[in-house]
Amino acid sequence: MRSVNRNSRVIALFALVWLAGCAGEPPAGDDEALVRISFATDWRAQAEHGGFYQALARGFYREAGLDVQLRQGGPAVNVAQLVATGAVELGLGSNAFISMNLAAEDAPVRAVMAIFQKDPQVIITHPREDVRSLQDMRGLPIMLSDAAIGAFWVWLQARFGFEDSQIRRYTFNLAPFLVDPGAIQQGYVTSEPFAIAQALGELPQVFLLADEGYPGYAAMVLAHQRLIDQRPEVVQAFVDATARGWAEYLRGDPGPGNALILQDNPEMTPELLAHAIAQMRAFGLVDSGDAERWGIGSMSHARWREFHATMAAEGIYSEQLDPRRAYTLEFVAGPDRAD
Repeated sequence: MRSVNRNSRVIALFALVWLAGCAGEPPAGDDEALVRISFATDWRAQAEHGGFYQALARGFYREAGLDVQLRQGGPAVNVAQLVATGAVELGLGSNAFISMNLAAEDAPVRAVMAIFQKDPQVIITHPREDVRSLQDMRGLPIMLSDAAIGAFWVWLQARFGFEDSQIRRYTFNLAPFLVDPGAIQQGYVTSEPFAIAQALGELPQVFLLADEGYPGYAAMVLAHQRLIDQRPEVVQAFVDATARGWAEYLRGDPGPGNALILQDNPEMTPELLAHAIAQMRAFGLVDSGDAERWGIGSMSHARWREFHATMAAEGIYSEQLDPRRAYTLEFVAGPDRAD
């Protein structure tokens, strides 16, 4: 990842242009007592952001004293840089590598909560008798994005003996998979399997890496250290209202949040939203792990240490890097909340 300290003026200027052009921006609140917060998501509006949209639609943020502006991400949006340069107050980090990379670069940004206890990353195959587990994929071609090669692929190599010779480029186009019964590719459990089933009329085989031991959190709220130090009550209010939004989105009626998602992202469909919600529930993306006991958003030192140790053993990070520079437990419940 490019250092967040380079080209900061260019990044900040881009961020301002991007923020001005975002779709679905709600009007500024009339209540001067509300603290205005910009929150950048990691992709276009989707069910994986549902709890944030639910909290906005149901007024949970306003009840917490916040006027939250949700900003859609996309392929040209680097959320970590937006938070690091102060273009937004808070942002959504897709996976644990983002927080750890920021720590390795000594950037003043930390994860303050983890929405997904399980990373939604999956490996997908057609239904086939010769592949019933990740181990069975050893030696077979697998389509991966550039980002994946430097992330979970390293873990697959260490855990299952995969080799770089298996790598084929994945460009987020499903066509090569659809036409080749022997194809294998990466995906998110909440999205690509649905699109594949819609196209082929049958469900693909899906292997969730988290259920095979992949240790990272995902969908983490990132905050600048300055906000953490100077306005901790604002961070806490956002964390609490967000957890409330996610609880209602997954356990109650997600309709209000979905309405805002569809408004912000016209390419989204109610069918895909329903599928993604069902998958998040079925695989326990939000409610498993630390969240089972401590509540939505919880994190622990043990999980972060495990992720760092796993990746440091493969040379991704220095063993001397303190993983606690990537996150804080100040705002979430857990076995070791006191930092």
